[in-house]
Amino acid sequence: MATTAQQTSPKAVMTAYFDALARHNLDAIAAAWAPDGVCHIAGQADADGPDAVRAWWAELFGSSPDLRFAVEELIAEEGRVSVRWTARGTFAGPGSYQGIEPTYARLDLEGLDLFEVRDGRIVREHAYTDGATFARQIGLMPPQGSTAEQRLTRAFNGQAKLKRRAVCNAPERIAEGVWVVRGGFPVKSMNVYLIEDVGGGVTMFDAGIKAMAPGLSAAAATLGGLNRIVLGHAHGDHRGAAPSLDVPTFCHPEERIDAEGDGGHHYFDFSNVSVPARWTIPRLLPVWDGGPVAIAGTVEEGDDVSGFRVVHIPGHAPGLIALFRDSDRVALTSDCFYTLDPGTGRHGAARVPLYGFNLDTEQARASIRKLAALEPSVAWPGHADPVTGDVREQLERAASET
Repeated sequence: MATTAQQTSPKAVMTAYFDALARHNLDAIAAAWAPDGVCHIAGQADADGPDAVRAWWAELFGSSPDLRFAVEELIAEEGRVSVRWTARGTFAGPGSYQGIEPTYARLDLEGLDLFEVRDGRIVREHAYTDGATFARQIGLMPPQGSTAEQRLTRAFNGQAKLKRRAVCNAPERIAEGVWVVRGGFPVKSMNVYLIEDVGGGVTMFDAGIKAMAPGLSAAAATLGGLNRIVLGHAHGDHRGAAPSLDVPTFCHPEERIDAEGDGGHHYFDFSNVSVPARWTIPRLLPVWDGGPVAIAGTVEEGDDVSGFRVVHIPGHAPGLIALFRDSDRVALTSDCFYTLDPGTGRHGAARVPLYGFNLDTEQARASIRKLAALEPSVAWPGHADPVTGDVREQLERAASET
């Protein structure tokens, strides 16, 4: 005769539980669970407690009355048990399952469940099943390898390509260990830079708009993963994706309040912005902006960022910074200057940023001159095209124009 200890051992509890499942014995199924037990089924809501577990199984058995479970392998170690199982039956009703009406399809399923057993009761379950196989078998998805599946895959791939292209381009190498990701809408005028880090992965300089977050994450993943973000400044079209990327974010000390606050809106003067930007930008900024960003730390003039040194260029924003690499004189400049009209999207020569978005336009001019004095070989802005050729002359001319 089995002792009480043997009857309540984790292996015995799970053997009895799967026997109850095979017999559709809802009372025995519920009785196997501790009052505070939690059943987590991947891809579905948790069932908390015996009554919720009982209701879940009642729904499944109601949709497949002849469903029978078989234990293929059971491994018990102290209070943890893993069970590999198979189940066969017919999706015949009379009830539905997860809102899906019966199709009279044959079911041939398998899965793996991980249990935690304490004092003879189940306290936790993590259940993993092949939802795609179930969906194929009941007709919710086309059969694997079928013509219908091939058509569905082609249609999905077409939509995926359009979605990627609508938000972000693939990373484009612009210098040794430096890539630009172009994205945003209504035109792909936002530039985000990825800089190779010595230990692997990349640092992101500026973070574009909110909708770019998935594309930026994917771009960084192809380059070893994203380590941190350094904001050129805190405006909504430059911090937009940062809150969604879940890595430490840094900025200049004088930009911290705005990065963690309103993104500089408190000094914007839309009356000082030309048409049509006066109408379009105020409506786009709330869509672009991902909101306040938690700042993990700050960077200042002369600090090293992945082989570039920080250059403080205030005016457009109080803590606006550029990154400059002395070895090849590449400059990543955020919004120190524009090479397009934000209102129309037209590209052109370097110019002072729109007055209505500047904290101090005269200081912005001085910062463009400061950048020019570094004699960059190329200056990549926060939007649109880089300045190449005689960069110093072009920037000095931009700073002098009214």
